[in-house]
Amino acid sequence: MDRLKLMETFVAVTQRGSLTAAAASEGVAPAVVSRRLDALEEHLGVKLMVRTTRKITLTFEGSAYLEDCQRILRDVGDVEAQLTLGSARASGHLKVTAPAGFGRKHVAPLMLEFLRAHPEVSANLDLSDRTVDLVNEGVDCAVRLGGLEDSSLVAVRLGEMRRAVVGAPAYFQQRGVPRTLDELANHDCLALATQSGWDFQVDGKPSHFKPPGRFVCNDGAVLHEWALAGMGLAWRSLWEVGEDLRWGRLVPVLDAIATPPVGIHAVFPQRRHLPLRVRLFIDLLKENYGRPEYWDKAE
Repeated sequence: MDRLKLMETFVAVTQRGSLTAAAASEGVAPAVVSRRLDALEEHLGVKLMVRTTRKITLTFEGSAYLEDCQRILRDVGDVEAQLTLGSARASGHLKVTAPAGFGRKHVAPLMLEFLRAHPEVSANLDLSDRTVDLVNEGVDCAVRLGGLEDSSLVAVRLGEMRRAVVGAPAYFQQRGVPRTLDELANHDCLALATQSGWDFQVDGKPSHFKPPGRFVCNDGAVLHEWALAGMGLAWRSLWEVGEDLRWGRLVPVLDAIATPPVGIHAVFPQRRHLPLRVRLFIDLLKENYGRPEYWDKAE
């Protein structure tokens, strides 16, 4: 049997949660799906999942194989898409969601560029810091920063970002420069109300810091302004404060224990054929976010 078809069935079962649901999505009988899974496990010589009448649980090997299958199927789809791009035109409605602050600076301008290049596409950009339910809210694509929690979504890495503790030169002249987390605890920290704390990496191990400051706000842009005003130290993303760092309006500290960069991803529901307008928009984001000079220009 076609190995790609077996992979597609395996992915469909894990995402739908049952053989019956996967069979319905493919328009075949549950017994057909069961035979495909049996054939795949026999071919690989390993057990991929434990199937009961109530639920399906992936084995260790099954979890690893699922990631590989999703990548391979996505790559195959991309190759096929590239062959048809020259004869097809993007059209229809594109719905995208992104975090508010990042979206204003780094998604909205690129969406404007995209719409100018594709006049037959209309768009809805939802800028929100909540985690949007892509399936139930009919969203084509979400731009998400940091770790990904929903394994039922397909993710494409667009680029990376990192955070830094920053403060105004006037603040450091008055309060000094912290060299360790113990010293940081004695400084005025500008805390984001929705954030549990600041993450560092000390001696190769993750370390979580709860900022003690009396300045708290639920809007990161306000913390940025407070840092510029010399009110204290803020833990901000470089996409937000990069220009201030280049011009010396803010100064980074504790870079030696900063956490490694985290990913910027486009995520979308698993679809066998992703619409051309979505593929092209994701390509535009990836092309820009993957270039260091983009961040030098945009920050």
